[in-house]
Amino acid sequence: MVSFKKALLLFAVVLFAVRPLHLQAEEVHTQQTPSSAEEINEYVHHHLQDDHYFSLFTDKKAGKHYGFPLPVILIDGGLKIFSSAEFHHGEQVVEKGGQYYTLYHGKIYKTDATGTIHYDEEHHPTNAKPWDFSITKNVAGLLLATLLLFLGFLSLAKTYKNGANAVPKGIGRFLEPLVIYVRDEMAKPNIGHRYKEFMPYLLSVFFLIFLLNLMGLTPLGFNVTGNITVTLCLALFTFVITTFKGNKDYWKHIFWMPGVPVPFKFILAPIEVLGMLTKPFSLMLRLFANMTAGHSVVMGLIAIVYLFQHQLTIPGSIGVSMVLTLVLMLLELLVAFLQAFIFTMLSSLFIGMAVEEHTHH
Repeated sequence: MVSFKKALLLFAVVLFAVRPLHLQAEEVHTQQTPSSAEEINEYVHHHLQDDHYFSLFTDKKAGKHYGFPLPVILIDGGLKIFSSAEFHHGEQVVEKGGQYYTLYHGKIYKTDATGTIHYDEEHHPTNAKPWDFSITKNVAGLLLATLLLFLGFLSLAKTYKNGANAVPKGIGRFLEPLVIYVRDEMAKPNIGHRYKEFMPYLLSVFFLIFLLNLMGLTPLGFNVTGNITVTLCLALFTFVITTFKGNKDYWKHIFWMPGVPVPFKFILAPIEVLGMLTKPFSLMLRLFANMTAGHSVVMGLIAIVYLFQHQLTIPGSIGVSMVLTLVLMLLELLVAFLQAFIFTMLSSLFIGMAVEEHTHH
């Protein structure tokens, strides 16, 4: 128990202290201080977007990037696999199989030998893009989270093999209360007697979102749940399960509501179908918006404090930045759990509505 508490304390120190210091050290090290609103906006977007290179920080004064490249996997007239280091962070054109590719704002475009990118009137690239199945930073974060969850629950499963009354050890002591919480506070009340059928999915989505949110607060700089494609996939899983597990009463209440006059049934049916589609949309957007907003506020606050310090020469800005960032990190820790709870709670509620047995009088 003592070692477990020490581990939690060490994790809290790393979570709340190392990330703010890391972000500020990055600014000092790179000698890149945002000096305008546009530069602050670019700085925030740079930390929020996905990347083909696992970059920790950049020293542009010395022209060095600290991190490691990730594999690029393209399908364009055949399979092309190479390292993202060949792009040199978008500074060079890569030739593979007679095709030329360049990296621009985290996306790969087809170009000519000179790396020319054409733009439309709104300054959006018009170059064709190959099918990109690369292992990006977000994909690496998903793989890492999956590995950590697998190892954690494997340890918990070994404990249960010793008997129903076996006391979990190590990380299992942290996981078991959360498993019971998901079962007793979400699955049972919302789904009913069929809750065991959906527990694997609810536990998977809860712990995956929770762990990804926590990883986003570390100096590794992951922003997986702030990627709308990830939240879209999670929401689609809930939608598919709800759709295919829905019983006849569920579909009857959507297309032919009992107890409603026939003319109104034709009016309400399209509204019910629209409501069925807006449920996964709300799941997707809520998680994406909250996590993106949290990261944006933390990054923006640091950038603005540095702007005040260098342009208005306000003393003590570094200390103010650390205090405010630590407060926001504490708030983000609460949001990390809250968003996992809300997504899982609403998913269990939608599934419960689909499998509920109705009694009509």
